[in-house]
Amino acid sequence: MLNKPFVALLCLALLAVAGCSNNSGSSSSSSSTPAAPTGSSGASQLTIAVIPKGTTHDYWKSVDAGAQQAGKELGVQIDWKGALQESDRAGEIAIVQQFVSDKVSGIVIAPNDIAALAQPIKAATTAGIPVVVIDSAVNGTPGKDFVSFVATDNYKGGVMGGQQLAKLLGGKGNVVLLRYQEGSASTDDRERGFLDVMKQNPGIHLLVDNRYGGATVSEAKSAAMDLVDYLKQADGIFCPNESTTHGMLLALRQENLAGKVKFVGFDATPDLTAALKQGQINALISQNPVKMGYDGVKICVEKLRGQTVPLRDDTGVMEIDMTNINSPAVQKLLAPPPS
Repeated sequence: MLNKPFVALLCLALLAVAGCSNNSGSSSSSSSTPAAPTGSSGASQLTIAVIPKGTTHDYWKSVDAGAQQAGKELGVQIDWKGALQESDRAGEIAIVQQFVSDKVSGIVIAPNDIAALAQPIKAATTAGIPVVVIDSAVNGTPGKDFVSFVATDNYKGGVMGGQQLAKLLGGKGNVVLLRYQEGSASTDDRERGFLDVMKQNPGIHLLVDNRYGGATVSEAKSAAMDLVDYLKQADGIFCPNESTTHGMLLALRQENLAGKVKFVGFDATPDLTAALKQGQINALISQNPVKMGYDGVKICVEKLRGQTVPLRDDTGVMEIDMTNINSPAVQKLLAPPPS
């Protein structure tokens, strides 16, 4: 027969073993709890900062719509922030630095200067934040200084504009080129493509090829008005972006020259396509800004999720005139961006 002290000690030992067993089971259950998946709601949701060159042009509203659409489909938050004017280099640099300080998951940016934004973008990459460059090139190497370059083939767009104007002029006449602004890689490429075509047409004489319109419609109109004497001699005009095309259009209207000179512009905003239908613009070279915003965010998110991404993504360029403006492809491009 067991004595009472021995029984008491045995019970205490059994209780201790049971307690250890329960503690071990609790630890195992806690460690097996899965973390919230990347891109889901909650603290783990990715935040992609999207930085346009500026925020006043209709073009950027379409880029924003594409970025927001991608964010919704991919389950990520989109923080859209840009300087008011495309000429504000310091403002864009400050926005990049702020997003790096905020430790966003990734950045999608349209640099307003090929050189000035190179170091801020490289610094973001060094900080472990993947950067996708859209719309306009920046000094650096895709896959090293930033993830990918998502844009129109801008040189091709300029060539298309030059070919269309040369065709409209029958290969001869006086031409005015109103450039955009120095340091903008996208429009530099368009202007270069246009000028290369002009060189192939010895019957075409360039009256002006060294004037810049600037980042706003009002600046571009003022620059165009300064060229009125040349515009009155011109048979054809080319402008490489939304602000220069719209500003030139307003100047031509003011001088009663709209529709009297062959005019090829860039970007298909509602105001510019309306002018095309009225015969005041002969052709527009159009990008696909919704696709650009969408693809920029998509590639950034894919990179964050460990997927292989392209170093270059060409979002396409299309010529629009009265011969194809009602075609399904053009109507799809001109459709209002998704809300």
